[in-house]
Amino acid sequence: MAQHNKLGKEGEQAACEFLIAKGLTIRETNWRMAPWEIDIVAEEQGLLHIVEVKTRATASPHFDPMESITPGKIRNLVRAANGYITLHQLPLAVQYDVMIIIGQAPDFDIHYFANAFEPPLRTIR
Repeated sequence: MAQHNKLGKEGEQAACEFLIAKGLTIRETNWRMAPWEIDIVAEEQGLLHIVEVKTRATASPHFDPMESITPGKIRNLVRAANGYITLHQLPLAVQYDVMIIIGQAPDFDIHYFANAFEPPLRTIR
């Protein structure tokens, strides 16, 4: 496994452990509905959390990992979440979270942004 893939898996594992410690239940990890993927699907008291995880080995003053949460990424996460909710027929409210994981296992620096963005509104014409 490539080093960046290994780091990503370790970061997602740390993210799951963090969410569990906060009282969330992990429903799925790396859930796919081609071509979209959700890193973590978690649930807490009737609220479905769609969690995007970004893991970096080091912090860079020239790059903010939140910049990787582009409008296209947001659209894809919303599409995947809609597919997940439809497939499982879930009557739950949805929250989109982002976790930035920096460092090396087991000493990660975890930044959790609950309700990091709202899905874009669409108009019908």
